[in-house]
Amino acid sequence: MYSLLQHKPKKAPWNKGKLVGQKPPLKLKEIWAIRIRLQIDEKQRDLALFNLAIDSKLRACDLLKLRVSDVSQGNRVASRAMVMQQKTGQSVQFEIIEQTRQAVSHWIRRANLSSSDHLFPSRLHQSPQLSARHYARSVQSWVAAIGLDRAAHGTHSLRRTKASVVYRRTQNLRALQLLRGHTKLESTVRYLGIEVDDALEIAEQTEV
Repeated sequence: MYSLLQHKPKKAPWNKGKLVGQKPPLKLKEIWAIRIRLQIDEKQRDLALFNLAIDSKLRACDLLKLRVSDVSQGNRVASRAMVMQQKTGQSVQFEIIEQTRQAVSHWIRRANLSSSDHLFPSRLHQSPQLSARHYARSVQSWVAAIGLDRAAHGTHSLRRTKASVVYRRTQNLRALQLLRGHTKLESTVRYLGIEVDDALEIAEQTEV
């Protein structure tokens, strides 16, 4: 018995051959490349989902459970929305830019959705909303379509994208800390994936 156990082959690590760690955010030129691709292909749902994922910075579970009423006021998509986060139990507010409002509005009309409907309903009868797996596959197809490595990007890439763009433009960590609702500056640093020394130097130069 001992001999058999001794020579039992070792199980391969789950992450062997896979890229692990934080998924990088998209760059501005990559955002526009995906948008243009989705517009050309006339994928209105995907365009609305992509734009709203970037604006909202929500986790997949919170993004996919959104209902039409969460982002619209009557027949108009709102410029701001507030939702309760499933993981933290805290509410978060985000801006919906004009481009996203147009994409979401077009999708709502095309899908003939009512205010109580899920914003991104599933085509499967047993599921009321788009699944996280389907969303993840969609993100991978979007990035692959513009020549990026699908294994290097995921749904969290979209969640981090807007904050990353704001940081590159302003280098204002305090603003991003408020935007993300982080209690500690270190959390914002980890979220952005920037160097700690660089972050602290910028923070010291930023008046609050």
